[in-house]
Amino acid sequence: MSEHTARIARRSIGRRGFLGTVGTGAAALAGCLGGGDDDVVRIGHLAPRELDMGIGATRSAEMAVEEVNDDGGIMDRDVELVAEDSAGVPSEASTKAQEMVQQEDIDVMIGTFVSEVALGIIDFLADQQVPFIVSGSASPEITRDHAGQDYEQYRNVFRVNSINTNFQAEALADYAEFLADEHGWNSFAVTPENAAWTQPFSEILPAQLEERGLEVALDARIARDTDDFTPVLDQVEASGADVMLKTFAHIPGPGMLSTWRQNEYPFAQEGINVASMSPQFWDDTGGGCLYETTAESGAGGTATVTEKTIPFTDDYQERYEDRPTAPMYMGFGSYDAVHIYREAVERAGTADYAEDPDAFVDAMLETDHVGTAGRIQFFGSDHEFPHDVKPGLDFAPFPVQQWQESGGGEKVCTFPREIATDDHVMPEWLA
Repeated sequence: MSEHTARIARRSIGRRGFLGTVGTGAAALAGCLGGGDDDVVRIGHLAPRELDMGIGATRSAEMAVEEVNDDGGIMDRDVELVAEDSAGVPSEASTKAQEMVQQEDIDVMIGTFVSEVALGIIDFLADQQVPFIVSGSASPEITRDHAGQDYEQYRNVFRVNSINTNFQAEALADYAEFLADEHGWNSFAVTPENAAWTQPFSEILPAQLEERGLEVALDARIARDTDDFTPVLDQVEASGADVMLKTFAHIPGPGMLSTWRQNEYPFAQEGINVASMSPQFWDDTGGGCLYETTAESGAGGTATVTEKTIPFTDDYQERYEDRPTAPMYMGFGSYDAVHIYREAVERAGTADYAEDPDAFVDAMLETDHVGTAGRIQFFGSDHEFPHDVKPGLDFAPFPVQQWQESGGGEKVCTFPREIATDDHVMPEWLA
């Protein structure tokens, strides 16, 4: 076993005892579980644990596994979490995935943050017929270019979080319309980082903005290794845009925010910045993130997306005092994925993917789960994005949070209005 492997296996009574009495027959009929031949269900979890995002996601998966075991496990079997560090690198993740399947006998793979990592292991998991529940990677290629092209080969792949970036591009356009209504900001600089997950922000977002009567003053992709942001900020200023609408996951951004604030560039910082999702980002930037926004599943725990959002966040914060002190967006996804997997296996009556892969797939397609980040349902086999989580306020919404000064620097949910906890604030030098 790798030294990075974290295992959680807790025996409990209660529901387990109940199932031990009445469920033994059903379990026996179901046959053995997934890749293993014992009485343990092994859930694999893959995340970059050198990042706050990966740490929060791994902890969240641990919490869900503990809850499942306390509630009787899965089909009267203990659940064990096999958590590995992807390092955010496709080659490293591929090695880990092979070890988890071939040596650890995992029954399902949950996780991945970097889309290139998900795309790098998807063929191996499909060949092995191991269910793959994506809880953090957003590239539309994961569903559209796999199950959408060869459904039989990739029917074991589902995504619970986040909504794919085709849908995020449409949601960002809705958010831009909100900013236009709030502040009269009608001109936008579309500036995604150059990565697989951001392609729709170049291909779809500009047209979506123009359809809403908004101006695209600049459409430029930013290199992931950019460390001098002055030319970028100068380019946005020269475009005359009211808003720099960025989508960053690999670009850390503190240096850019510091330069932006110190020089009081005449535009707002809006969009998606994964680094800004960390609850420690205020301290990391010395408050330089003030007024910046970032979209984040589960509203980062700042708003009641569902009745489970705040209790889960509170429970996380009671357990963990070191960073990250909140689950972050992938944490909501990994937590929900464990519970969704459990429900699907129990509906199917088996986790034996090797013998009956269709039973699990059919059960997953019946999912209607109110999780921490929304109501989770999946698109069917005939959709452009088979097995992708449905977007929208009634399903998986697209909450946007803004760093404000209240509480000594905290994020508040400002969009959509239905779940917002505070008003969006304009930078003081733009007022």
